[in-house]
Amino acid sequence: MNNMKKFSLILLLVSIAMSVAAQPDLEQCKEMARKHYPLIRQYDLISASKEFTMTNASRAWLPQIGLSAQATYQSDVVKWPDQFESMLAAQGLDMPGLRKDQYKVQLDIQQTIWDGGKSRTDKEIASAQAQQEAQSVEVELYSVEKRVEDLYFGILMMQEQRRQIEEMMERLQTNMNHVVALVENGVAMQADADAIEVQILTANQNLSQVKANEESFRKMLGLFIGEELGGGELTMPTGVEPMGTESDRPELKMFEAQLDVLKARENMLDVALMPKFGLFAQGYYGYPGLNMFENMMSSKWSLNGIVGVKMSWNISSFYTLKNQRREIDNAISGINLKRDVFTFNNTLQAEQENAEITRIRTALKDDDRIVELRGRVREAAEARLEEGVIDMNTLLTRISEESAAKIARSTHEIELMKAIYDLKHTLNR
Repeated sequence: MNNMKKFSLILLLVSIAMSVAAQPDLEQCKEMARKHYPLIRQYDLISASKEFTMTNASRAWLPQIGLSAQATYQSDVVKWPDQFESMLAAQGLDMPGLRKDQYKVQLDIQQTIWDGGKSRTDKEIASAQAQQEAQSVEVELYSVEKRVEDLYFGILMMQEQRRQIEEMMERLQTNMNHVVALVENGVAMQADADAIEVQILTANQNLSQVKANEESFRKMLGLFIGEELGGGELTMPTGVEPMGTESDRPELKMFEAQLDVLKARENMLDVALMPKFGLFAQGYYGYPGLNMFENMMSSKWSLNGIVGVKMSWNISSFYTLKNQRREIDNAISGINLKRDVFTFNNTLQAEQENAEITRIRTALKDDDRIVELRGRVREAAEARLEEGVIDMNTLLTRISEESAAKIARSTHEIELMKAIYDLKHTLNR
């Protein structure tokens, strides 16, 4: 039983360690954020709306059926001429004529033969609008990825600052222990130990602030990805710097989708100029029927029907055609202008980010040498303090300078990778 408890405890500790260590990388965080962001559900709504519109456009070719009923009372109706009524009366015939109350239950059927391309153009507009809406969603989701990247690199920066402060505190504690021993032997003064303690306390305050910032960043990133981050370290991503400034941003695809919508609407202007042809059939049961003379002699209800071919042509579309084309041309010019402005700004931003990458790489070339030299100076200061050549404040300055050099090197490494990812995001490559 004891062995079983030990085994269960080991499994629990292993599972906890794995959950702490298994942290999502940057690409996984971006993918999780896309799936978790509420706007992702808009894709399904766009797809459903497109399907409904396309189906309705296809159904325009189905027979259109209408049922109506009416009862009317007229102030006057068609009558026999007075002379004809006199002749009928002389022969003893009673033909009262049409009644003023009339009734009809009617069924109308219309079948389109040619709609001038309207249903086809309706489908083109629906498809283009759906693509435009989808690209608009993609633009917003792309901005969410950028926010995730900023948070991720912010956490990496906090992690590195925390490690460097902890390393400096270990260095200070080692010197503190050494100075305490010197004070006890009467070789050093208590003020030296106090100076180191002040530096340790100050570093501990900085460490608490960095930890609080890191925790805040982790919570915000967890909200984006829909999952709490454990206490494990995030890993530095590996990205290859894209070459050139050619962009494949979703905003450019959105501009293209907007132009496609306008082109489809321009096609609809041509469709509106076309005549429409169709078959029709009307059947009704009521009084009077189509045989009016029979109904003037009898008030019986009858079945009646009409079939034929119909053409309709809205010539008034020519009145506004020119202005409508100008409106669409202006809208197209406006979108092209927005696209050109975006491309210019995007290219300018890419050039700035390329320059930033070059600057950081140049700084990194000297960082290792600076850290090495700062370490040597600090070691020499420790040796001179023991010999009594320098005071404690000088040593503390050397320790702080070495720590600052290490933080600068680590910061440049993270900044370089962030600059590369900024450029990748700017170009979407």
